[in-house]
Parts: sequence; C-alpha cells; structure tokens
Amino acid sequence: AAEEEAELAAALEESARLEEGRRAAEAQGPSSAAEAPAPREEEPPADFICPITTEVMSDPVMATDGHSYERKQIERWLATKSTSPMTGEALEHSILTPNHALRGRIREWQEAHH
Repeated sequence: AAEEEAELAAALEESARLEEGRRAAEAQGPSSAAEAPAPREEEPPADFICPITTEVMSDPVMATDGHSYERKQIERWLATKSTSPMTGEALEHSILTPNHALRGRIREWQEAHH
C-alpha cells in the first residue's frame, strides 16, 4: 500500500508539473515559425485527462471534490485515503458518480482524432 501511495503521489506531482509547464507555454503566446515544433497529434482537452494517471480517461467518475478521475485510479486512491487527490481536503464521502457527459465528449474527441 505504501508503494502504491508513493506511485500515486509521484503521478500527481508529475501531473502538476506538466500542467504548470503547459500554462507557462500558453502564457508565452505563439512562437515564431522558426521555433515552431514539428506538427504532432492534437493534445486532448485538459478535462479529458485524469489528474492521477495524466492519461485520457476511459471511465471518468466524479468525486465529491467536483473533479473527475479514471474510475480504477480513484478507487485505488480511496482504498487507503479519504481525501481529494487534487486538493488534499477531506471528501464528504467516497461515492463516485459516473460522468457520462464527459465520457461522451472524450469518445467523440477520440473518434475525430484517431
């Protein structure tokens, strides 16, 4: 359990670091054509990404903190904790609600981009 907790903590730190880098890049604005990276796959919208895994979710559920997570990952988290992975604050309860609207938007995006 301690090893899984360390993995989850590391994944959250990496997620926060990546998000910070993305925000910094957005703040700098568009770069000149000479600096532009080679074209690559369009990045998925940020709300499609699980904050624990930093991967696009396939079974998003919402916790009482109002954030959506990949079901298996948040269930693993809640097996040992009663706090929000995003805020660290106590969750009112551990009931997870399927986020059907988000799952539908993710599927539409995946079909359009893959």
